[in-house]
Order: sequence, then C-alpha cells, then structure tokens
Amino acid sequence: MTHSRQIALTPSAPLVQLMAVACGLAVANIYYAQPLLDLLTRSFGITSSTASLIVTVTQIGYAAGLVFIVPLGDQLDRRRLIAWVAAGTGAASVSAMISPGIAWFVASSFFIGLTATSAQIMVPMAAHLAAEAKRGAVVGRVMSGLLIGILLARAFSGIVADAAGWRAVFGIAAVLMFGLAVVLYRALPAEAAPASRPSYGATLVSVARLLAEEPILRRRIVYGGCGFAGFTIVWTALPFLLANAPYHYSETLIGLFSLLGAAGALGANAAGRLHDSGLGQRAVAGFMLAAILSFVGMGLFSTHLVAIMLGLFFMDLGVQGVQILNQSTIYALRPDARSRITTAYMSCFFVAGALGSALAGVSYQLGGWPGTMAVAGVLETTALVFWMTERSP
Repeated sequence: MTHSRQIALTPSAPLVQLMAVACGLAVANIYYAQPLLDLLTRSFGITSSTASLIVTVTQIGYAAGLVFIVPLGDQLDRRRLIAWVAAGTGAASVSAMISPGIAWFVASSFFIGLTATSAQIMVPMAAHLAAEAKRGAVVGRVMSGLLIGILLARAFSGIVADAAGWRAVFGIAAVLMFGLAVVLYRALPAEAAPASRPSYGATLVSVARLLAEEPILRRRIVYGGCGFAGFTIVWTALPFLLANAPYHYSETLIGLFSLLGAAGALGANAAGRLHDSGLGQRAVAGFMLAAILSFVGMGLFSTHLVAIMLGLFFMDLGVQGVQILNQSTIYALRPDARSRITTAYMSCFFVAGALGSALAGVSYQLGGWPGTMAVAGVLETTALVFWMTERSP
C-alpha cells in the first residue's frame, strides 16, 4: 500500500510537549475510577464485586479502542481523528459524572476506555512527523507523557474526590478533554489522505498479518509484555504491602507513591536518545537489568521504605526505557502502517498487563510480597534471556 503522506520536519519542541501532555491526559481517563471504587460502592449502594466491574469494563473498552479505532490512523487524517476521539472522551466523562445509577456509570466507563485510545493514535503520529535521526527522542518524550499520565491519574483522582466528591473527578476530566480536543485540532498538522485506502475490514485483517510477517515486532512484544506484566504486578500488589505492617499507610499516601514511578518514567526519556545514537539494542538489556534488580531489592528488603522507594523508581526506569526503545524500533518497520503496528503491539502489551494483574493477587496470597516480587523478577529475566538470542544488526 502506497501512501501520499510524507514525513514532515521534526516537530517543534512545544508541539512534542503538547503531544506528551495530551497523551498523559487521554490515557489517565482509564485510571480515574480505580481509587474511587470504595466511594462508588457507597454512592450507588452496590457490592465491591459489582464495583470491580467498572475497572474491567473500562479495560475492555480500551482494548476495543486499540483494535477498532487506532488502526484508522493509517487511513484518516490523524489530526481530525485525534480531536474527535478526545472529544468523545469528554462526552463519556460527562455521562459518567451525571450517572444516576451503576448501570449508566458502567456503560459510560466502557466509552471512556474506548476513546482514551486517542493517546495511542498520537504516539505513531509523533513517530511519523519526526525525522529518522530524531525519532527515538521524539517518541521517548511523547511516551513519557503517556506513562506519567498513567501513574499520576490515581493520585489526582483521590485528591479531587476527597475535596469535592467523585463526580467532580469526571467533571474536571470532561473539561480537560473537550479543551484538549480543540487545542489539538488547532495545533496538530493536517495530513494528506493515503493514495489508496483499503476497506476497514481489510485494515483490521492486516494487523494480524503484521504480527505474522514481522519477527522483530513479535520479539519486541515479548520484551515489552514481560516487563509490563511485572510492572502491573508491583503496582497492583503495592497497596497490600503499604496498608499493612510495618507501614499502615492511608490510601492517599499510597497513591502518592506513583510520583516515584513518574520520576522513573522521566528518566526513561534517555532511551530515545540511546536509540537514535545506535545503542538501542544494548540499552534494552541495561534497562531490563535495572528492572530485575529493582524486583530483587524490593523483595529482599520489603520492610525498608528506602528500598521500596528506590525499587519503584528503577522499576519504572527499566520497564519504560524498554517500552520506548521497543516503539522506536517497531515504528521503523512499516512507515505506512504505524497505527496498525501500535494496535498489534499495544493489544498484546495490554493482555500482558491484564495477566500481570491476575498473577498479582494469586502470588501475593501464596507468597506474600517477596513471592510477588519473585514472579515479577522471573518475567523480566525471561525477557532478558530471550534478548540474548537477538542478533546484532
């Protein structure tokens, strides 16, 4: 398939920063409800098991958006698509804010997840706009914004809900997303339509074809999936550790630990520059080792707060560094298929994270915090061993 789209000059620093902030704000929407589940349980008069459906349905919506919306970025003007999808998140947030009952809220949560995937349209757009020599650095900056949004969303939600109630969380989110849609439509460059446009069904089928035809894509999915599963295991199990002896921390204080992860994600910005300098393959191993050592340290010294804090920092540095290197690499495979590559990669990435969430509960119940860190460490070590079989370019 031949496209008339041409790679533009590397986007300006303000535009890259805007895309990073936009990615963070967009993806944050799928995490706002997580720290509010107990509050929502009391507000709607439901059981905790029913409340947990909110998280599940939001994740299902996000997965659906990855599969059915993100590939459209290879067919349509991404500027218009991103603006409309972001506005859709604003509308879904308004719906959640005014929910009269749990069924309405759950349905709104699905559409919040579905449209939060505007972030995953922006990342390949950033790669498309960047000159080849700067692509890793640009992707790294944009991805850092996305990852910081993931990490800070819970803290933001908890603080706002404590001050003004849970409906205010979604009201603020709606205002932010409507405003963001307007700003992005005005700031992002317009793109020419592809010279040839396959049917929507053919576009979806081509995602599976990319997985079959691109061994580097499959390999990078293993690297990223193992790391993200470990990442999810830690952040899922961490509240159990910090809420009990010897810490006994409040939910608000536990949520503030996400700031450590955000600092690590900022450090992972260096991964893009390493990729651009030709050191990407070796850097993957370095970031994996940082994550492995963090799991070991947190598992062995679980009663030492400094060890936990340093572990969270280096875990996020390692996992997010590998993620940025992965995306910088796979976007060079098929310049005309970057949105579909995002769908293939992030769908598998998302499944790995969901499996990590499931493993967290089981491993913590059977082995406590040390056993949970052992599982996360084994996953990352598996990725490192697989990396050792990769041929140097």
